[in-house]
Amino acid sequence: QVQLAESGGGLVQAGGSLRLSCVVSGTIFSFRINTMGWYRQAPGKQRELVAVINRDGSTNYADSLKGRFTISRDNAKRTVSLQMNSLKPEDTAVYFCQLKPPSGRDVWGQGTQVTVSS
Repeated sequence: QVQLAESGGGLVQAGGSLRLSCVVSGTIFSFRINTMGWYRQAPGKQRELVAVINRDGSTNYADSLKGRFTISRDNAKRTVSLQMNSLKPEDTAVYFCQLKPPSGRDVWGQGTQVTVSS
């Protein structure tokens, strides 16, 4: 059983920064072989990709977020982080951590709320 726990969400003013963290716990063969990602979902909207970091360390970002958000991982600590800078009200959403194994079902965290005020 694998569980993901996000933290770091909260209320921040436009232009500010937040750092989200996701800790992977439970039984897992190897953390490092899994792709890790961040997604977000605003009320009434579909869940959308924010950023992904692959097992080789390469990253992918939503085009609109590139340059403001940075994803990173620490395989020893079994964590993935999302540094969010220059936040805008449009970034307000629930942010979810995802573990995507080479094969099999994805694992999702419960989400953490990020609210950006104007």
